[in-house]
Amino acid sequence: RADRWVYNLAPLAFLVPCVLIFATIPFAPGLGVADLNIGVLFFLAVSALEIVGLFMGGWGSNNKYALLSAMRAVNQIISYDLPFIFAALVPVVLAGSLQMSVIVEAQRGWFGWHVYSGLGLVAFLAFLVATLAAENRVPFDILEAESELVAGFRVEYSGMKFALIQLAEYAHMIGTSFLGALLFLGGWLGPGADQWPLLGSLWLLLKAMFVFLVVTWVRWSFVRIRVDQILAISWKLLLPLTILLLMATALVVALQGPRAV
Repeated sequence: RADRWVYNLAPLAFLVPCVLIFATIPFAPGLGVADLNIGVLFFLAVSALEIVGLFMGGWGSNNKYALLSAMRAVNQIISYDLPFIFAALVPVVLAGSLQMSVIVEAQRGWFGWHVYSGLGLVAFLAFLVATLAAENRVPFDILEAESELVAGFRVEYSGMKFALIQLAEYAHMIGTSFLGALLFLGGWLGPGADQWPLLGSLWLLLKAMFVFLVVTWVRWSFVRIRVDQILAISWKLLLPLTILLLMATALVVALQGPRAV
């Protein structure tokens, strides 16, 4: 009784946006598929499309547990997409550009990374919390709570379809880790990166893996919280905080000018 077309297309609809986000990531100067002048905007817009495939999987499975998980996902991911976007826009305003390579170049110099500034550090912490929620990591993983929903929206999937969904989840999390490294941790900047671009790529990989390991570490350190607590953190704390951060950053830039060259 499943909706076969929706059920079978869901893993692909879930995977494609998670792969496309890597197209805009510059791994070093001139080393990337497309360093768009609206790279951050493209990343944020495409990465949000994963929710379509997720809901397709829950709806097409014709399973009450899967559908409930999909509805939880729509509720949670949309709630945390807003603070995620506002936190990501803080480095954009500081650098005066949506192009990722320009944002990285704006972080040159000793302690030039955006995470070293007060506004950038708070924005980075908000970015990490929003990433945990958007990626359905503990303590925000109510859409696949094993004690309630078995395996969540993917409960009816097995074999290669299940593998594609898992691949998409971790690809999206790794892509978001690269975004965090580019926006807040100086991207490929590091000792020897100017002389050897491949070394810059290694610096970016190490920084992205640091963000990824922090997210993974948190997964094994906290217990799951309730859905009302999850939504309260987003709407009552993170959203007002990130809006204030963005306004304060705009004020600083208006007084001092952007950091980009």
